[in-house]
Amino acid sequence: MDTLLLVFGAACGALVLPVLWWAVSGERRGAAGHLLVGTGGVSDLRAAVLAHGGHERAVGPALERLAGVGRRFTPAGMVQALEHRRSLAGSPPGWTIERLLIAKVVLGGGGGALGVARFLASPSIGNLVYAVAMLAGGYLAPDLLIRRRARERQAQIQRELPDTLDQITISVEAGLGFEAAVARVSKTGKGPLAEELSRTVQDVRTGMTRSEAMRRLSQRTDVAELRHFVIAFVQADSFGLPISQILRVQSTELRLKRRQNAEERAQKIPLKVVFPLLTCILPTLLIVVLGPGAIRAIETFAGR
Repeated sequence: MDTLLLVFGAACGALVLPVLWWAVSGERRGAAGHLLVGTGGVSDLRAAVLAHGGHERAVGPALERLAGVGRRFTPAGMVQALEHRRSLAGSPPGWTIERLLIAKVVLGGGGGALGVARFLASPSIGNLVYAVAMLAGGYLAPDLLIRRRARERQAQIQRELPDTLDQITISVEAGLGFEAAVARVSKTGKGPLAEELSRTVQDVRTGMTRSEAMRRLSQRTDVAELRHFVIAFVQADSFGLPISQILRVQSTELRLKRRQNAEERAQKIPLKVVFPLLTCILPTLLIVVLGPGAIRAIETFAGR
């Protein structure tokens, strides 16, 4: 039975890993498809079918069905939350919503199959809980990955916001318009905040108002400081207040808040050090310092 379980687990792993790799990788076109691009099409139906790679003809439809299964068994609220977290993560091109749903189905099915095989090999409450945990863990693994990616990206935006806002403030005070200042900062800067600002400039250039473009910037991010800045900017734009004054006030508040956050993290360090000190460092120190003396005392009393 153990050998059968091992073979079944290896088969599940061999099936899950290629599909998972496809789910998180970008789309690829076969060599024949690249050669046929721009040739005006193919008149022969058989040649047109064979022009597509085996991935598009066989694997593609199967994976589309898997995506449909994942969407059918995933509540609409969870799908919307997954799309929102994907937007917060920067909408990675290889992490489309269909691929995430396929990964949920494959990982959940593979984990559940392994758990069921273990339960059938040795029925018990512990193995039943293990099967349920494997099923839930595999199903929720893509959510955890995209959530971690989104959290890291939002933290990077939060770190870059004060310096970026200072650059925009200096550019506006030097005589540039707000859109020109944001465009300049987005071109010279790097990172997720520069990408979001570049997208905001594109929204304005396509005809969207500045207030609406800034609101969409706030919706694409989950940083409280950026949200407060957007609210202040929209209010200033609606009431006709000087943008340079709002930028100066907001940049000063962001620098003050960044210093306060640094002081708060510094004050938490002693409390965080207490637990490793009591559980790891202090017992080892006591053993090293008192151990030789205790051994000698025991030998002395034993000899007497």
